[in-house]
Amino acid sequence: MNKISNRDKILTEGLKVVHERGFANASVRDIVQAAGVPQGSFTNHFVSKEAFGLEILDIYFAAGYELIRETLLNDDLPPLQRMGAYIDANMSRLNQSGMRNGCLFGNFTAEASDHSEIIRTRLVEIFGEVQGAVAYCLKAGIAAGEISPTLDCDELAGFFVASLQGANLLAKAVRNPEPVERFKHVLFSLILQRAG
Repeated sequence: MNKISNRDKILTEGLKVVHERGFANASVRDIVQAAGVPQGSFTNHFVSKEAFGLEILDIYFAAGYELIRETLLNDDLPPLQRMGAYIDANMSRLNQSGMRNGCLFGNFTAEASDHSEIIRTRLVEIFGEVQGAVAYCLKAGIAAGEISPTLDCDELAGFFVASLQGANLLAKAVRNPEPVERFKHVLFSLILQRAG
């Protein structure tokens, strides 16, 4: 049986603490207590809390990118079905905490991007990767005849990412998935319907 390293414990448990409490409200003490490791372990493995924040963003994104591969980038499924599956899976992921924790990317954007340029830059890159995957799926929708060829895929992909993040934030506030469900309904019944 492999022993989990203190570094891995800090990342795994620390991500949960930050997601529940927010980056600023999660102290290093809270993080190491949750991980069950000595406080010195944090400074042994991370040069700063900011460096730790970047790593947990990447861990969260790795899980999110797996979801993107299974849905938006999955050429075995019809493109509009992929988009719906991505929104549903995203909503299900957020609903594991009753919508209380929201999306870690949105939380970091609201909380940490003013105080850390490196975190802000990483968030922009992450949102750009998500937007690229959405645009890829939309272009596949045009090629499959599911979406109008007059649609600006890059423009709609930007709208999709911004709107879904806003819906996630509202869902966190109201502690209910209804804002995300509304986004999906409007996207499919009004925007893509009109484009199709």
